[in-house]
Amino acid sequence: MPSFRLQKVSHQIKDEISLILLQKLNDPKFRLVTVTNLKVSPDLKQAKIYLSVFEKELRGELIELVNEMKGMIRSELAHKMSLRFVPELVFFIDDTLDYVEKMEDLFKKIHENDNQNNSK
Repeated sequence: MPSFRLQKVSHQIKDEISLILLQKLNDPKFRLVTVTNLKVSPDLKQAKIYLSVFEKELRGELIELVNEMKGMIRSELAHKMSLRFVPELVFFIDDTLDYVEKMEDLFKKIHENDNQNNSK
């Protein structure tokens, strides 16, 4: 179980990165980007940030852009937070919704097959 301080810092970093992305990614294509999860290492040296992108075809472009802006994001974070060390930022695309969508499609197909078999 993570410590209270670690949870508090994680939540604050997540909020701040969300705001930074909202303000600095002023490309209209990326309006529907959400920080879905953030995991900070116990020593606060690394933060894994998971981003959800509504438009699947923009994911590669977005992760590339965010990685190019990583230094600026970390610098902004340093100005907004009072931490001795600002964690190294590692960005990932959160594809959880893709998995959920795939599972729903499978359940739908199973249900359709059951209905076809019951009607025979």
